Amino acid sequence: MPIPESESSSKEPLKILVMDDEDHIRTILKKMLEKFGYSVELTHDGETAISQYKKLLKSNRPPDLTIMDLTIPGGMGGKEASKIILGLDPKAKIVVSSGYSNDPIMSDHKSYGLKGIIPKPYRLEELRSTIKKILEQDNK
Repeated sequence: MPIPESESSSKEPLKILVMDDEDHIRTILKKMLEKFGYSVELTHDGETAISQYKKLLKSNRPPDLTIMDLTIPGGMGGKEASKIILGLDPKAKIVVSSGYSNDPIMSDHKSYGLKGIIPKPYRLEELRSTIKKILEQDNK
């Protein structure tokens, strides 16, 4: 699948921060996103995602989009981490991802300040179109 022009035309690739507790999901998602021409940084829990986001924000290069797993067993998940990141950067574009469709955040993500949802399992075209739509909102 060729990379759409809007996703590959900038001088520096758009950066996506991914938080998921499962190694294989992070690896698969990274490969999918890199296929679209994005630069990808990976974290394994909410605390690490917040720390990485702070570091990138301090360097004046925050992620263009952050994808967060909603549920992290035994750790901070996307719901809590998103709230903290949005407190640091109200312009943050955060998408939550989950295999559980019954969580209220999945049906009402906007009331949590989130830009979208990406259900698991990931489907290449759905992932691409959701990300593209969210990133293009800046250009309108």
